[in-house]
Amino acid sequence: MGKPSRDKGLRRERAIVELHVKCGIPAERVPLSGASHYRGNGADIDIYARGATGPPLTAEVKARGDGNGFKTLLRWLGSHDALFLWQDRQAPIVVIPMHVWLEVLGLINRTAGGTGSIQQEPDADTPRQQARAAAEHGRPHDAIAERAA
Repeated sequence: MGKPSRDKGLRRERAIVELHVKCGIPAERVPLSGASHYRGNGADIDIYARGATGPPLTAEVKARGDGNGFKTLLRWLGSHDALFLWQDRQAPIVVIPMHVWLEVLGLINRTAGGTGSIQQEPDADTPRQQARAAAEHGRPHDAIAERAA
């Protein structure tokens, strides 16, 4: 992998971590993007949705400038909250937009007694509708997402 590609990957990983931290969900980039199997995993980032003492959710970050490999997934997802992909004899995979992911993490964090700053809006549908409309038009709905795009 060339230096520009590696640098782009690092920027995207840092942006994802920064977005989670900004929303009150502890997260960190794994050193060497998981190549060293730091703390026993080879993931790009660790997300501590279960609190600081619970095991982290491990995540990979993939970035493609032309969307190669992502376009079909986005078309299938459409304006829905989730896309389930199920290959024969494999566990299902779920693809969800960032705003839905953060909402789910906020619910987990509150249920586990966490102190995350994600709060349910009195009119939760309005922010979700705004986020969905922005995503449907290809506009990031967050300053961090704009910087990462």
